[in-house]
Amino acid sequence: MQLFTYIAIYFIVWWVCLFVTLPFGVRGQHEDGLVTDGTEPGAPVSTLIWQKLLATTLIAAVAMALLLWGMSSPWLQAYWS
Repeated sequence: MQLFTYIAIYFIVWWVCLFVTLPFGVRGQHEDGLVTDGTEPGAPVSTLIWQKLLATTLIAAVAMALLLWGMSSPWLQAYWS
């Protein structure tokens, strides 16, 4: 495959991993008891977005490495043939 194909696959894997990691560690205002007037009680207190972006990048890199290994493994190619 070409480099652009690998980049496109990584981009898709990264977005899927982002949607998986977004809910982790989010606490709503109603859970902390500090609801700001005019906001939704379920709105997050802190999103920790930079940590989630880093975790997403690492998880996507591991998933991409496993995917590339699976695509190039002669044992798996023989198994699925």
